[in-house]
Amino acid sequence: KGEKFARRGSAIAMALILTVCASACVRWPGHGGSGGGTLGRGNGYVDQRSWRARQDAYLRFATEDLNRSSIPNVIAHLARSERDRHYRFDARSVKASDFQAVFDKIDGHVDTSDFDMMRLMALWWGYRGRLDPGLRQAVEQRFTGFRYWFTDPLPDDVVDDKWFWSENHRLIVHVLEYLAGRALPRSTFEFTGLEGRDHADRGRQRIEEWLDEKADFGFSEWHSDVYYAKDLEPLLLLTEFAEPDLARRAAAMLDLFLFDIAVHQRAGNMGVTHGRSYMKDKSRAVDQDVFNITKLAFDTTSLPYTSRGDATVIALARADQYRLPAVLVRVAQDDAEFVDRQHMGVPLELDGPLEPLPASAPGTPAYDDPDGIPFWWERGALTAWPIVPLTVTTIEERRLWETSLFQPFKPLVDIAGGDLNVAQALAYNLRCIINLGVLSEVDTITYRTGDTMLSTAQDYRPGCHGNQYHPWQATLDEDAIVFTSHPGNEPRAGNRWVDADLYWGGGSTLPRAAQQGSANIVMYAPQYTSPGAPLESFGYLDYTHAYFPTERFDEVRQVGGWTLGRSGDGYVALWSWRPTEWRTHDPAETFTNGLTQPFDLVAPGGATNVWISEVGDAARWGSFDAFADAVTAAPITVTDLGRGADGLADGFDVSYSSPTQGDMAFSWTGPLTVDGAEVDLHPDARIDNPFATVAVGSDRIHIRDGRDSLDIDLATGARRATTSRRR
Repeated sequence: KGEKFARRGSAIAMALILTVCASACVRWPGHGGSGGGTLGRGNGYVDQRSWRARQDAYLRFATEDLNRSSIPNVIAHLARSERDRHYRFDARSVKASDFQAVFDKIDGHVDTSDFDMMRLMALWWGYRGRLDPGLRQAVEQRFTGFRYWFTDPLPDDVVDDKWFWSENHRLIVHVLEYLAGRALPRSTFEFTGLEGRDHADRGRQRIEEWLDEKADFGFSEWHSDVYYAKDLEPLLLLTEFAEPDLARRAAAMLDLFLFDIAVHQRAGNMGVTHGRSYMKDKSRAVDQDVFNITKLAFDTTSLPYTSRGDATVIALARADQYRLPAVLVRVAQDDAEFVDRQHMGVPLELDGPLEPLPASAPGTPAYDDPDGIPFWWERGALTAWPIVPLTVTTIEERRLWETSLFQPFKPLVDIAGGDLNVAQALAYNLRCIINLGVLSEVDTITYRTGDTMLSTAQDYRPGCHGNQYHPWQATLDEDAIVFTSHPGNEPRAGNRWVDADLYWGGGSTLPRAAQQGSANIVMYAPQYTSPGAPLESFGYLDYTHAYFPTERFDEVRQVGGWTLGRSGDGYVALWSWRPTEWRTHDPAETFTNGLTQPFDLVAPGGATNVWISEVGDAARWGSFDAFADAVTAAPITVTDLGRGADGLADGFDVSYSSPTQGDMAFSWTGPLTVDGAEVDLHPDARIDNPFATVAVGSDRIHIRDGRDSLDIDLATGARRATTSRRR
């Protein structure tokens, strides 16, 4: 979902290089006994009966209708029929023909067919004895006929359009290979000629490498409200069906993903900065891929479930082996004010001196190591200049120009003449433009109370082109959110927001942003001139704007340069240096997701701008009037630094006397200071919040909230959940 645009952008960028070369919060009633499923030790898991009741409640919802072509929905019916003695489901009534569209997609090696294979894997491993023999045979045929890695032999008449390399896809295909090999250990697999047991061994090794990487560096697609769901699903497969030691490691990593969601959600809305997201997902909680699993796990929203075929939440609802540590629920439901800081990803130095083979960061593959392609391409570094020679060589060697993604650009290779040194130099010179999806190291900060949340990716690739990034957001509830972006195109006609739309999605250029507690400063100053052909797809518009859906708030007012909103007891204020105006969208012409009142706050007059936001709540301020009066009276000074000799904006000097945080000062190149003291925007800790403090690279994580705690060892999978509460 949404992968294709990112990949196409990377392919276009490479081609261009070559061309130029030429519910209210319900508290858990108690804790379980001596373990969580068969995984983990301790008495600190959610109460078994309560947890099963929540799982079964979702399964009842999911089985209100039967969709025979939806594998997840069929699994939900099978799961319920095994748990509910009053519910009957004839599994053999589902035939192979019901899944023919899925089989055709898999057989055609179509992008995202690995998602479909995950659901077939869950179906086979969980219920193979109940399946119609023809369906079971058809599923097993796909197990042996699937190509599990891009280096596997490929017949001349076969084109494989699958994307193997993003963080979620890497894990998925490795889990598929491992489980398919274990399912059919003596069968010969079509593309390699290897037996299933050999594929199981290879898949397991690669799963362990992936788990080691995440333990060392955190997640590439940080805080993603889309792709975390695609990571949780294969991890749940492992907890249910893998060998015990690997299942334990998967459960420990699953805990870490769910901890990340627990910290970064407000009212069921994972409304924080994202490494990858889309407007169709982030504009409200119910559109997020993680919404249903967040609701089942943490019960922090009263909104109903949204899908009877959500594969991720079905995987959790039917899980028997994995049980949720109670402390994660407490973290999600904690109403106390806190600040979270996290560091994820690996350094990828794009601004250093140009040299043929720079040194990569310690613990990462060399830039010319063919085995490092999965590592670097996972991080969107196809067009990063240190990797460009290896990227082009790999595309050639692995016939990737033949795929639907790369094929249109194959003729450009001949124009380029194949000079990799020139291509690398051009990639260096265009580094701020073409690296639209690089996921390098990032430092995020999130402030949360019982009524508000503010989150920012600090000082992340400022002024450069990017898409699918979500640099910052203020969140009051499931629908009342605020964020800004620098659009790359005008609103597009259509009946939905699409991945490739850079009006709301990502940002044509990224801001330099920093946050202190409940306030942040966000500066836009593009560091390249909006280009024409052949780089017009990397262009940008001459304004910035904010998403501020007025009808999702109980109250909205404007005072001076401020736009303020209240939802319940949560408050948000947004200020723009450039004067703003509401843009009118006709729902008959452009998609508005049901919004009929103003939601698009535009700051015309230039691509450079300063936005300031602050959140507050009734607990701190009492009334919305008091919050509004204090914020709108706060002194703000903005100095436009003009343009340098290169014609590019030098950004701004900004000072904001936050009524809660103190005198904040920030500039395009300088540090953030608060009351004259410098604030470290890039701290060393992997995780630093009241629940856990974890050093970068540490395998061991201790999480505590009140008398509940969880200790996990990501290297071994050891996990112990404990409580001192009386049962």
